[in-house]
Amino acid sequence: MSRPSFSDLPAVFPDWSPYPDLESAARAYLRDPDIALDAMSGVLRGQSVLGFTLERFVNDVNGVWQEVVVCDGNRLILWHGEDIPPEEAPPGSMTSSLRVVALSAVTEVGCRRRISRNPNGTHRVDSVDVYLLLTSLDEANVAAEEAGSVIRHDALRFGKTLDDGGAGQIARLEEFARLVSSLVGKPML
Repeated sequence: MSRPSFSDLPAVFPDWSPYPDLESAARAYLRDPDIALDAMSGVLRGQSVLGFTLERFVNDVNGVWQEVVVCDGNRLILWHGEDIPPEEAPPGSMTSSLRVVALSAVTEVGCRRRISRNPNGTHRVDSVDVYLLLTSLDEANVAAEEAGSVIRHDALRFGKTLDDGGAGQIARLEEFARLVSSLVGKPML
């Protein structure tokens, strides 16, 4: 069986927003849910998932890019999977990486909504951009510091639009941002 070329892969995926639990949402949305869930289960070890957000897209260079971000009340657990271009590895190869960030390392949560107003006075949220500013430094800028650049803190960024995810995923990302916001700055047990 041959693998489709990157340009043959669909850019639109099923909507994960109706699924309240991580496993169902991942299985509906990710191309490689077993890899993601297996990697995350080793870190979660039975901890409850309080909230999550998912992202997936296809680009012409690297193929499928997937991300899962989970909050268990004390940590953010981030899984990232990305295809490796065929000229760099055997066809079908991908990277799978995991990052764990303590919620105590989140110093700021920001959420920007783009809202459209209809002539009848109603409005709708067209997109949402969320950032989580971290205490760690952006690695790209640390090396550049020697050249006199400004040092920047690391940040996690997430976004959804009506075209990329739809209203349901916009709402779920806002829900995730509210969850993290409610936990930042509280004592961790």
